[in-house]
Amino acid sequence: MNYKFDYTAITSNAWELFLGCLLTLQISAVAIVFSLVLAIGPAMLLQSRPHSWASLPIKVFVEVVRNTPFLVQIFVLFFGLPTIGIKLSPNVAAIVALTVNGCAYSIEIIRGGLESIHKGQFEAGYVLGLSRFQVFRYVILKPALRAIYPSLTSQFIFLMLTSSIASSITANELTHVAAQIEATTFRSFEVYFTVAALYLVMSILLSAISSAVYKMTLTYPSR
Repeated sequence: MNYKFDYTAITSNAWELFLGCLLTLQISAVAIVFSLVLAIGPAMLLQSRPHSWASLPIKVFVEVVRNTPFLVQIFVLFFGLPTIGIKLSPNVAAIVALTVNGCAYSIEIIRGGLESIHKGQFEAGYVLGLSRFQVFRYVILKPALRAIYPSLTSQFIFLMLTSSIASSITANELTHVAAQIEATTFRSFEVYFTVAALYLVMSILLSAISSAVYKMTLTYPSR
């Protein structure tokens, strides 16, 4: 084996890799927030009226998104929408695609959490004169979050890792930056080994933050 490892390509482009990490986290964070917010309403509708006509479009959306490749989804948004006059920048297309993908999975995760709550808690809230929103906020939300938090955390980390596919449409996230560095330095192993390590660090960071949030907000007894 005559290959000589040379990490000069990494050290000389450390700032670009750092900016790539920041953009990856920014894109992922925006998509995570949007996907979670957009998933709550449909999840509540699926849980309360699973067989109504209003639930059918949600079920179709979830099945289509969960059973098609993310690469195809982002290509449809970035390359397909311009044919009908809608043109998105690479970064915006990445955020939209990640939001759509994350929303479909979050709907099912949240719905599962709501179904884990005993119906008696819903009924008790209504008996006390609370509205549907108040029952959800004060009676259901915290126990449901306890049940689904680990799954949501795993989904959000997976969403961050999935953002690497956005490099295929030249979104300036970490993988795209790495590809540019590799194309000019030809140090494939060093570049992609470093990128793998950076994704690992970001995943561990997100996991640690999620664990801290869980301990601060969901572990103390409800009042």
